[in-house]
Amino acid sequence: MQKVLSLKKVSFVFKQVIQTKMEKKNIGSLSTNLIDIFEDKTDKVLILGIGNYLMGDEGVGVHIIHQMEKMILPEYVEVLDGGTGGFFLMNVFDDYGKVIFLDATMDGKNAGTIKVLHPKFASDFPKALSVHDVGLKDMVEALYLQDILPEMHLITISVIGIQPMIVGMTDPVEKCVPEAIETILNLAEKIHTKIK
Repeated sequence: MQKVLSLKKVSFVFKQVIQTKMEKKNIGSLSTNLIDIFEDKTDKVLILGIGNYLMGDEGVGVHIIHQMEKMILPEYVEVLDGGTGGFFLMNVFDDYGKVIFLDATMDGKNAGTIKVLHPKFASDFPKALSVHDVGLKDMVEALYLQDILPEMHLITISVIGIQPMIVGMTDPVEKCVPEAIETILNLAEKIHTKIK
């Protein structure tokens, strides 16, 4: 009789092998915030940062995710750099029932203004900032068509413009990042409490 390993066991073994190799090479350890592709995520809240890292303030969602990856987060929170969005992210929504999107928006408010929205439809997302928002809206519409729709929340950070080929952010946007992270974690806690 052939022995079959569960996906959870395979995942555990895989992580142990990687961890051992990293320790032998003195690289450090696996981040506790890395997404485990075999884990049941029904009780998790995904924080999905959208943006182009090379476009200044437009990449604020991705910049925030990179900072959160370095933090010790609650066990019910997972973070993902969604880059410029698009259809390749659709398989993520098969696993997560609750998603918080982070994105920049040019809504006429002062740079660094943080807003929490609860969009129901793609049209509820703020006006497109750049090409990546078209991909995000298209992806949400496709999720509706496939009847795979997570509970969506959107945290936007207001920006004045897009700075092409700049990795950093302007001062007002950079200064709002700690408050944005606090807003994200507070919202994730409320969502998680509703799950239980």
